Amino acid sequence: MQLNPQHQKIITLLSGRLFAIPEYQRAYSWLSKQRNDLFEDIIKANKSSRDHFMATIVTLVNGTHSIGADEFRSVSIVDGQQRITTIIILFKSIEKALNSDIDGQEKLKREILEMLVKGDEHSLLLLQTNHSGSNVFANYIRNGEIFDGVAVNAADKQLILACKECEMFVEKWVKDKTLTELVGTLRNRFSVIYHEITDEATVYRVFEVLNSRGLAVKWIDKLKSQLMALIFEHVEEGTRKQAIIEMQGIWQQIYHTLGIRGELGDEALCFTGMLVQTSKLKKIMSEENAVDALVLKADKKIKSIMEVARLLKRTVEVVYDLNTNPRLTAVRKIRHSRFLYTTIVLRNFSKKDQADLLNKWENVTFRIFGLGGADSRNKVGEYVGLGNEISQGEITFTDINSKLRKLGGDYKIDEILKWPKLWNDCYPDWSEELRYLLIRYEEYLSKKAGEKISQVFWNKIWSAEPSRSIEHVCPQSSKKRYIHQMGNLTLLPPGLNSSLGKKKPKDKREAYEACGLRGASAIGKTIENKGKWTQEDVDDREKLISDFVRKEWAD
Repeated sequence: MQLNPQHQKIITLLSGRLFAIPEYQRAYSWLSKQRNDLFEDIIKANKSSRDHFMATIVTLVNGTHSIGADEFRSVSIVDGQQRITTIIILFKSIEKALNSDIDGQEKLKREILEMLVKGDEHSLLLLQTNHSGSNVFANYIRNGEIFDGVAVNAADKQLILACKECEMFVEKWVKDKTLTELVGTLRNRFSVIYHEITDEATVYRVFEVLNSRGLAVKWIDKLKSQLMALIFEHVEEGTRKQAIIEMQGIWQQIYHTLGIRGELGDEALCFTGMLVQTSKLKKIMSEENAVDALVLKADKKIKSIMEVARLLKRTVEVVYDLNTNPRLTAVRKIRHSRFLYTTIVLRNFSKKDQADLLNKWENVTFRIFGLGGADSRNKVGEYVGLGNEISQGEITFTDINSKLRKLGGDYKIDEILKWPKLWNDCYPDWSEELRYLLIRYEEYLSKKAGEKISQVFWNKIWSAEPSRSIEHVCPQSSKKRYIHQMGNLTLLPPGLNSSLGKKKPKDKREAYEACGLRGASAIGKTIENKGKWTQEDVDDREKLISDFVRKEWAD
């Protein structure tokens, strides 16, 4: 494959072109760290007066667009959209800061605005973004307005933050230097290696070439390019167009699901690669090996190519759902346990059977890694091996259920209950697990009383930091030796917990009894009856929770 890379300065790149980011590409996902790195590069380039290589940009030519007497090349950005988007936002921030009443700034302000918004009846933007549910980018580039409350997805939130950070950078810059210097640095010191490709079949192989030359390309994006390339190379022309449209739709949904959670895409890619393996696996495979496995599985047939893409899409959805389920925060910490969860969901059992298996997975995983204190080096082969069996479809519901139970067989409940940290110092660095345990205990008490706490109530607790919903009955300020004992800790709604602060137990009694949680209410009644809260009461409550743990996570 022949490439014709061009070394271009930013001003040349942004002149005479209209850019668009296709919907099947990743959304804007740069975080503050990446933007701050860019700002630092600008400062260094200005101080040194040396050119700064910014990135490699790859585009696919769509055609030309005439605006008045001017003709613009219309291109889709295949790689480099994060940098181009941020640079364009920065130019808008500069344009906003320029003052038309100051000599020299009026012309510069007009030039930047004409570059960003083309002067036809549609006010075409230099860049058309994707995955934006609220026109955050377009509103800012056209009007310079930042609407905080309109973000509907993660990409919008990062775009809003990018606008604010670029304006802050410009504001800081003008304290020591001029805006003319800033524009000059961007225009003349920053350069890119630019690939402009006219053949759609070729553009999907560019990622492989760039990667082989040491330029970073995310593996999930590389898989997308390879699947696209397989369609162009091996699918007959009559069905190729429809196949490409479907493939682009699948990737649009993948990126829409992931938002800025790129690490979830990496994990889903590894899991999907493992799902198509027929050999027995004992550990999570790498992203590179996953791509190799999936490309091999895709082969050269349209059916198998599309099956790989659909499997990745479904895996992304399952991985995303698991990692954004607040209830499972304390359970999903171990990667190989997340793989096992994913294989159970993807087997498409009946709703009842799936719920039973996931409940078993939840209990045994928390037993091992939560209550048992095991770390990520434990049970790798067992979890991956069982997930491998499930994904191959040869193991029955009954066998899976039995093997899930056996996973925790060497973590005996009597030994778990002897773990000192579980009872004596469980608050400082075990808060996620502690909150999960206290919620499970609260659910147990409610069920025993024939009640059910509303999901809205639980969501308030899950959405806050653990420390905001875990209450020390005897406050931490008391310095009592038992303040971090399990028996001295209870669950409260976040707002109520914050309001009680350093109050003594007797002053919190009424709030406990009225909060609607049975665990706290029982503590309130104890304080009411005895007029105080003592070590004995802590031990008694600890015994109740211990009995619950023994029953709930029995061998």
